[in-house]
Amino acid sequence: MVIDIWSDVVCPWCWIGKRRLERALASFEHADDVEVRWHSFQLDPSHPAGLREPTSETLARKTGAAPAQVREMTQRVTDLAAAEGLSYRLDRAISVNTLDAHRLAHLGAAHGLGDAMHERLLAAHLGEGETVDDHDTLVRLGAEVGVPEDEIRGMLAGDGYAAEVEADFQQARRFGISGVPFFVLGGAYGVSGAQPVETFAGALRQAHGAAAAR
Repeated sequence: MVIDIWSDVVCPWCWIGKRRLERALASFEHADDVEVRWHSFQLDPSHPAGLREPTSETLARKTGAAPAQVREMTQRVTDLAAAEGLSYRLDRAISVNTLDAHRLAHLGAAHGLGDAMHERLLAAHLGEGETVDDHDTLVRLGAEVGVPEDEIRGMLAGDGYAAEVEADFQQARRFGISGVPFFVLGGAYGVSGAQPVETFAGALRQAHGAAAAR
């Protein structure tokens, strides 16, 4: 059974959702039959390439919230992440256009490192304050999980995997996906958001049962 996941590497809920799905899979009796595939999504496709600004400023500008309100919002998600064993430092996060990061994620997947690459990019943005549109940073992060540096540099210098990223965007639109994380189990069952582990566990059983009955 395949689980297709649409996610953005700067999405705080996406890392939480990833952990919750992983916890559900850890106790799922058919986990060995599951393949996870990551797909690209941009929370803000209009974010100009090259623009880097503190995420707190981006949130304040987009929501009209005061700085204190932004701190409260980010603290709530930080606390939820901590419950999943994740260490967020959203006060250090830098908002960027994520197109190149998604291209790197596809290159990682081509090397069988899709999950590891997506995990590394999430951690870099959400926990480490890395600037995930910087090419040298992307080369380093990719190399850390085993993607060859020369391939990353060559990809970033051209338009490698841009078509695959765009195909993910188009598929998301066909599915009506307007926010992430979004999970499609077995090509038929959709789960929107970072749902509780129990919700994922139930969806896994239902989707696997339906696939076995075909």
